[in-house]
Amino acid sequence: MEKDFQEFIKNFYKLSGIDLSLYKEAQMKRRLTSLYEKRGFTSFADYFKAIHTNKELLDELLDRMTINVSEFYRNYKRWEVLEKKILPSLLQTKSQLKVWSAACSTGEEPYTLSMLLSNERQLGLGNFQILATDIDANALDRAKKGLYLERALNEVPLAQKAKYFEQQGTMYKIKDEVKKNVTFKKQNLLSDSFDGPFDLIVCRNVLIYFTEDAKDLLYHKFAKALRPGGIFFVGSTEQIFTPAKYGLETADTFFYRKI
Repeated sequence: MEKDFQEFIKNFYKLSGIDLSLYKEAQMKRRLTSLYEKRGFTSFADYFKAIHTNKELLDELLDRMTINVSEFYRNYKRWEVLEKKILPSLLQTKSQLKVWSAACSTGEEPYTLSMLLSNERQLGLGNFQILATDIDANALDRAKKGLYLERALNEVPLAQKAKYFEQQGTMYKIKDEVKKNVTFKKQNLLSDSFDGPFDLIVCRNVLIYFTEDAKDLLYHKFAKALRPGGIFFVGSTEQIFTPAKYGLETADTFFYRKI
């Protein structure tokens, strides 16, 4: 089983450019085993032969691998800190912001940022750009459509919901005034270079799936992509215990400032 899995990792890297060895092994193996058994395969070798020739199976694997679970204003109190403390401090030195939503999944996070930043114009915010990236092309296609089930909007304040969404049957469509500030792009965080410098980088609920070595690599890359004074916002289970190692300091819980 172990040799079968290691061979799968090697072959999958050649096929996709994605290095599964940088993900936590027990979680990834459990997830993939469940997936191939559901499809009737009995080994990683047989499963790889299938995904090599069947794009639907490959897309399904990528979707399962990247855990596309998201919602608007996920962990609402952290977004309040961003709105009431972090953004005002950023706007003391800059009137235009360059923002990156990394591993953006189906778009809820970058659109939350766009709504939130649109509300900050009274604080002197001028233009802003949001780059939104993800490894999963299917998730990005869904993000570009901007169409969501109501449960994804559970945390959205009612005023925001009325202002920035249009109801279409059982779905809610994000308005163009929110979408126009967001540019989507496919990206492999581990292997691709990063743009920058950014004033704010948001990467939440993704790093927990990587090994410690992969996280260390990514923290260095994220810190390098920030401008001095820029902010790195992580998920509520992703606290960085040695921020100084990456040239960062704690700005608030789960917020780190580039020194």
